[in-house]
Amino acid sequence: MCGRYALFRWSPAFAALPGFPADQQPHWNLAPNGQVLMLRAGAQGLEAAAARWGLTPAWLKDLSKTPAHARAETLAGQPMFREPLRLRRAVLPANGFYEWRGGVRKRPYWMTNGDSLMYFAALWEVYPVSGHEYLSVALITQEAATLRRPLILDEHERALWLSADTPPEQLAVLLAKPSVTLRERALATLVNDPKLDAPECLTPA
Repeated sequence: MCGRYALFRWSPAFAALPGFPADQQPHWNLAPNGQVLMLRAGAQGLEAAAARWGLTPAWLKDLSKTPAHARAETLAGQPMFREPLRLRRAVLPANGFYEWRGGVRKRPYWMTNGDSLMYFAALWEVYPVSGHEYLSVALITQEAATLRRPLILDEHERALWLSADTPPEQLAVLLAKPSVTLRERALATLVNDPKLDAPECLTPA
């Protein structure tokens, strides 16, 4: 399961997107329940927004039950995800994500597709708190051998995913696409500390 990822480098053009937070900081250890950056289709095209990583519909009262992940294979049939899949799709930009493998002492690995940003398929919701509306998001995962990884979209797939005009049949094709081949690097265990949010997270093994 992709429980943590990083977004620490982006281009000036990316930072110029409408809605990009003026105080956006680099992060090497983003985790569920924290604030993450998402991209979605807006009235004037692609826009950025900060969102809580944990999907929170307006009707949900127990905030300890906000899912950070949605399984690509089953989300279309689940009430919590059905409407967001139809109306509220997004992507989460990332420089890479972490994956833990092994037996009793799992080894962290840094997973990327090179130097370019990766884009994870996601769903978003609005939840009201004390008269304010906040955004929340769930990352979509797919099977990858014995693991689960983010559903990673290329430029064409990203456009289809974000378009309001994409028919359900094409969305189903995207959700069932094969997992992409990634580069990996074994890491030291510093990233195991969820409180560490610094370049040291990427210290090689």
